[in-house]
Amino acid sequence: MLQRQIIIRLLEAFSSKKATQELGYFLAVTTLENIGKGKVRQHTGDVLFPVVFSCLTFKLYRGEILNGVVHKVLKHGVFLRCGPVENIYMSCQKMPDYRYVPGENPVFMNEKMSKIEKDVVVRCIVMGTKRIEAEREFQALVSLEGDYLGPVSDEASLH
Repeated sequence: MLQRQIIIRLLEAFSSKKATQELGYFLAVTTLENIGKGKVRQHTGDVLFPVVFSCLTFKLYRGEILNGVVHKVLKHGVFLRCGPVENIYMSCQKMPDYRYVPGENPVFMNEKMSKIEKDVVVRCIVMGTKRIEAEREFQALVSLEGDYLGPVSDEASLH
């Protein structure tokens, strides 16, 4: 019972923290390795337990290749999502050979008719990341400048 309550409290603390500069996003507690002796706080009566645990985290790094899903297409670029990161931006200047095609459902298209549009999975390289302290989230800039980068077929992205 105590172990379950500690895991619940850890998850609550993670959800309020969202992401840290050092570790990125906390996704899940994987193991609870040790629960120390509880200490009662004098003023509140709360009991604090020192806890040693392992957890799964997610953090983007410069130079890393990732698959993101396009969720917004603008004239000057696209926004993608990858895992818990909602604000990944790819400028049209970082999409060589692609041009903007306006319309009800705008897209970026190249001469080979390859499309970057809403809900398409795109393999790209991380150029830089930034943590937004007020929102406790990360933002990233990505590019298609490199080998084997661009839209990914549905079959390849599922495996």
